[in-house]
Amino acid sequence: MPIILITGGARSGKSVRAEARAHAFAGKPVYLATAEALDGEMRERIAMHRARRRDVWLERETPLELVTALVETDGGGARLIDCLTLWLSNLMHAERDWVKETARLVEALAEQKSPVVLVTNEVGLGIVPDNALARTFRDAAGLMNQTIAREAHEVEFVVAGLPMRVK
Repeated sequence: MPIILITGGARSGKSVRAEARAHAFAGKPVYLATAEALDGEMRERIAMHRARRRDVWLERETPLELVTALVETDGGGARLIDCLTLWLSNLMHAERDWVKETARLVEALAEQKSPVVLVTNEVGLGIVPDNALARTFRDAAGLMNQTIAREAHEVEFVVAGLPMRVK
């Protein structure tokens, strides 16, 4: 089954593009959400995403146990993982081994029977961050994205709402 990675900058249109790609497959799509509503602003963002998707999606919140959720939801409609960079942030905040978790994700992706569309942020196009934590996150996100992109059948880069096929 196809594994599709969609990347781009903040507010580039990645999620809308990913939703369209996932919805194009047969069956009811499953939205695997990695965000957590830890403050009012994030609650608003999540509500906006949910309103846009309406009730045509099944939804599962999975801030840390992404691999388990992916395996448990296999065999139906396409799954949309939104987003890998939030998942990475969650893993790092929980002091979990993101390299090991990324490897587990790659293994699980290889075994899927249903399509998977993954959203991630391209964080390496801006200025070099001014602190060690931000540089560590940027480096980890870049390495994670490279790892997933190698395994993906398709990779798209979204700019100003316009997708460009990379792979």
